[in-house]
Amino acid sequence: MYEGMIAESIRYEGDGGDLVDAYYARPLGPGPFPGVLVIHHNPGWDEATKEIARRFAVHGYAAISPHLFTREGAGTTNPQDASAAARAAGGVPDARMLADTDAALSYLRAQPYSNGKAGVIGYCSGGRQSYIVACNLAVDAAIVCYGGRIVVAAEDLTQATPVPAIDMTPGLSCPLLGLFGVEDRNPSPEQVAIIEAELKENGKDYEFHSYEDTGHSFFSVDRPAFRVESANDGWARIFDFYAKHLAGS
Repeated sequence: MYEGMIAESIRYEGDGGDLVDAYYARPLGPGPFPGVLVIHHNPGWDEATKEIARRFAVHGYAAISPHLFTREGAGTTNPQDASAAARAAGGVPDARMLADTDAALSYLRAQPYSNGKAGVIGYCSGGRQSYIVACNLAVDAAIVCYGGRIVVAAEDLTQATPVPAIDMTPGLSCPLLGLFGVEDRNPSPEQVAIIEAELKENGKDYEFHSYEDTGHSFFSVDRPAFRVESANDGWARIFDFYAKHLAGS
């Protein structure tokens, strides 16, 4: 059976008409293919993030990963420098992130080979952003991988992030999968329990899995935190979850 894919850098119009860099990977062929919005972690729009997009393409998804630090990182090709510039500027504003990701979702759905469905997945800070996207935009399934600062104290709110993500839970309109490490501190097991209680209180469709002997960034194959068994089980759950909620038309 023939297998093929295309993976490339693109640009699309995001918040305010700004051009946003993105990495786009999809299977070759007529489709129809479901879409996946991949939100990068705080270390930036890096090689590992692009590999995740390609992995989705291999499994039959059209995946787009926007460079959410495009503006702050203009002129640099180093993901960590772009990430540092974004932090120095006060972080990516949630309102801008939502506009950028909404445009990326529209890009996915506008392709002639789209089946019309799109999910979102995010890691670390991108996990928090995935939660916010799922509570504010039209997506068909959402995945949060160790999303930090979903639960946050009032004194830690900023001009860029003025509303706690957990306060947006009533707006969640799609199934949610959460994958966490028991040894993680952000989010800690206590914070994960708070998120779960809020989801239950609001009657949301969700499933959470927490892995023993596992901390933050356990999907990151290029980091010491990588945990083979946890990551392999997590990937299996991700593809089962998306197959259930994104397949078909």
